[in-house]
Amino acid sequence: MKRVFVYMVAAVFMIFLGTGALAQEKKAEADASKKAASSTQKPKTVKERVVTKTATVEAIDLKTRIVTLKDKDGNVADLKVSERAKNLPQVKVGDQVTTKYYESIAFELADPGTPMQVGTSESSTKAKPGERPAGVEAKMVSAVVNIEAIDTKTNVATLKGPEGRTVNVQIQDPKKWEKAKVGDKVRITYTEALAIEVTPVAKK
Repeated sequence: MKRVFVYMVAAVFMIFLGTGALAQEKKAEADASKKAASSTQKPKTVKERVVTKTATVEAIDLKTRIVTLKDKDGNVADLKVSERAKNLPQVKVGDQVTTKYYESIAFELADPGTPMQVGTSESSTKAKPGERPAGVEAKMVSAVVNIEAIDTKTNVATLKGPEGRTVNVQIQDPKKWEKAKVGDKVRITYTEALAIEVTPVAKK
């Protein structure tokens, strides 16, 4: 559990200390919902990003399970394919490999009395035998932490995790979180997912 909270703290730093790992804030609220917001509405901040990469299969060694890929900029890299990928023989030179990486982190005020806790969950899907290699792997880390202190002048909050570790974070949405107070609980959810798909080369 201690390692999981350290992992969560690292994600918090990526968001609030401006490293650029998650630079886009999710802004899906309509004007109508903003007008309807009340003092009982829980503050919530979500940041996310999606990175898509495409490369061409240059070579395949089925014995060593090494696939050589080349991207659109001419960069070449060798990829060691796991034994879990049973459909490697279906891949051919010239095929296109597309990867999508999704990453998000959400901060939400938890209900009063919510116990401090940390949990993880993982999921994966893969292509059926005989199909083109494809799959998705996802991981989610969730933690409920306590607000130990809030500096309204600098908009810095001190959060304390289940194992007693603390971290100072910069609040980027001060107006949204202005009703938060010391003693409140915050639920932090960090999600990352990687999807890989192989598209066969078009026949001439």
